[in-house]
Amino acid sequence: MAKEQLRFTGSGGQGVILGTIIMAEAAYLDGKNVVQSQSYGPEARGGMCKAETIIDDDKITYTKVTLPTLLLSLTQVSFNKYVKNIDKETVIVVDDSINVPARIRDRNEVLSLPIISSAKEVIKNPMAANIISVGAVNEALKLASVKSLEEAVLNHIPKGTEELNTKAMKLGAKLVKIARGEIKENNVAPIELKKEA
Repeated sequence: MAKEQLRFTGSGGQGVILGTIIMAEAAYLDGKNVVQSQSYGPEARGGMCKAETIIDDDKITYTKVTLPTLLLSLTQVSFNKYVKNIDKETVIVVDDSINVPARIRDRNEVLSLPIISSAKEVIKNPMAANIISVGAVNEALKLASVKSLEEAVLNHIPKGTEELNTKAMKLGAKLVKIARGEIKENNVAPIELKKEA
């Protein structure tokens, strides 16, 4: 696989950093080389937050993201700041509350997904937005196997929330398939909400 440079952005408290850690761990479990880094705005919780992961089959010699292959943004403010440093190859994953200018939609693949509303309404836990995001990013770029991603998710969540977070991860992947027209929208809620055998 080519070198993948992921940049996750949002506000402190949205779990953006944990998202990149999970993504890095999942790729590592699949035998890839990974590097993860993060930075906060002046106020950690509630302030702007950026976290990055680089994934490569080859040795990673430079540990900073120079040009992201994927930009995830969960807030308008973080999107406005970090969208300036992309090119036409960058895949953009945003919450559907974010306004993405037509000039960017015309040039880039933009996956505008109901991440935050799905966390509240389908998963019934607003804190699941980052796990939905991880599932979506993994589906968008096919970075790690679903098995490794699920293992990485389960390694980093509170005990007793395994089913909820597994559903969130799978929902994120489904939202990307819907956005790309691979499955119909009305298939989502029943699949996510029914009890798994």
